[in-house]
Amino acid sequence: MAVYQINYDLRKQKDYVSLIERIKSYGTWCNPLESAWMIVTSQTVVQVRDYLQAVMDNDDGLLVTSLQGEAAWYGLPNDVTQWIHNNL
Repeated sequence: MAVYQINYDLRKQKDYVSLIERIKSYGTWCNPLESAWMIVTSQTVVQVRDYLQAVMDNDDGLLVTSLQGEAAWYGLPNDVTQWIHNNL
């Protein structure tokens, strides 16, 4: 299973509901910052991108990045910190 970070910028229509529903459909997810999520999945980074892009507009931005075991953070809630420790 891979851990991916998802960052997005919804520009004009801002359909957050559809995008967030898709992100949460992965089951194991974390929302550490407003427009940043982390998920655990067996899909590839391209498959995740394509799945999320399907509910986004052409002017939106999306970045899906593979995370591999090391991270540093500041000011995140305890449940987010625990999620990162458990999954990364």
